[in-house]
Amino acid sequence: MASSFTQTDFPQDLDDLLCSDPHTQPQDECSSLTKSNDSTLLLGSPSGYLSGESRIERAWAHWSKLGRPKLIVAPMVDNSELPFRLLCRKYGAEAAYTPMLHSRIFTENEKYRNMEFTTCQEDRPLFVQFCANDPDVLLEAARRVEPYCDYVDLNLGCPQRIARRGNYGAFLMDNLPLVKAIVEKVASNLQVPVSCKIRVFPNLQDTITYARMLEDAGCSLLAVHGRTRDEKDGKKFRANWSAISAVKNALRIPVLANGNIRHMEDVHNCLQETGVEGVLSAETLLENPALFAGFRTAQWTAGCEESSRDGNLDQADLLVDYLKLCEKYPVPWRMIRSHVHKLLGDWFKIHPHIREDFNAQSKLTFEFLYNMVERLRELQVKIPLYIKDSPASAISSIG
Repeated sequence: MASSFTQTDFPQDLDDLLCSDPHTQPQDECSSLTKSNDSTLLLGSPSGYLSGESRIERAWAHWSKLGRPKLIVAPMVDNSELPFRLLCRKYGAEAAYTPMLHSRIFTENEKYRNMEFTTCQEDRPLFVQFCANDPDVLLEAARRVEPYCDYVDLNLGCPQRIARRGNYGAFLMDNLPLVKAIVEKVASNLQVPVSCKIRVFPNLQDTITYARMLEDAGCSLLAVHGRTRDEKDGKKFRANWSAISAVKNALRIPVLANGNIRHMEDVHNCLQETGVEGVLSAETLLENPALFAGFRTAQWTAGCEESSRDGNLDQADLLVDYLKLCEKYPVPWRMIRSHVHKLLGDWFKIHPHIREDFNAQSKLTFEFLYNMVERLRELQVKIPLYIKDSPASAISSIG
């Protein structure tokens, strides 16, 4: 987790180094926090200056201005960084979250800021997500990124032990007055809207009360992960779309759904069953960044093989696209290493010696990674991504 870093131990090893020198990149392509701000990206007066119906109308006006994106890359620590966001956008994603950033470290550590947060003109709409438990600290962090994003997002859903130790994420569900104070503080002092991402309580009414409190505090958009704090394993626990639907019906601001999005059929079903404005996908995108373009892995063609065809795209193709983006927009090698394992996991099972060679590399290079893909090609590994033939009306219905 990003929050494990301190000023004294950052970076820790070779995998924490950037994959190339950012100073060699064209200056007009990649935004850093030290560059001048483009004030035209801001909305004007802080959202806290408005209340009641005006605030709700403003929330919807902003969402409409962004084009009402429906297909969204969820926040993933070390995995939803700029090159991966751009890869997903190339294949249909309409908006994206950054990885969760630790607000205190973000305010204190310039190296952390420059390595963990980058963006560019094509990287919009963009949610910048922070974990926080102090209103003033979050506001300071948020002010650094507001010129570069469309929402500052508060992580209220991380269920991991490190979040318990740090008193953030889903463990702030035990201190709702603090959550309310945090949202009120930032919503009243930023020029971009504040969004929140939550998990559900075991009791539905508690979830609805929680969501309404966030809306009243100034949250302009709510993403709801349809699992409880204790339901960490997405493969074991299905997300509760009914609970998400109930939250959508109880609120007046835009609502997004997170959970159970494995392919485009799930997207359509979720939108229909919950009535939300859009869906987030996380784990499935790591294996298949082309999900939102209609591609699916063989795992999700079971039962519909007769209507599925080779999409003339595979995960190695996607990896090459990703690596080229990393050369343009440098990220720490640990992120690249993680994506290689996610994208080529099934390929490595067929040729484990290739995986062993990869794992043995204490210092990665792009030359090694491109050659590794070529080795797999020469071994005639072929694991295509599939497209399910469906009526054109079904695809256009989410537009």
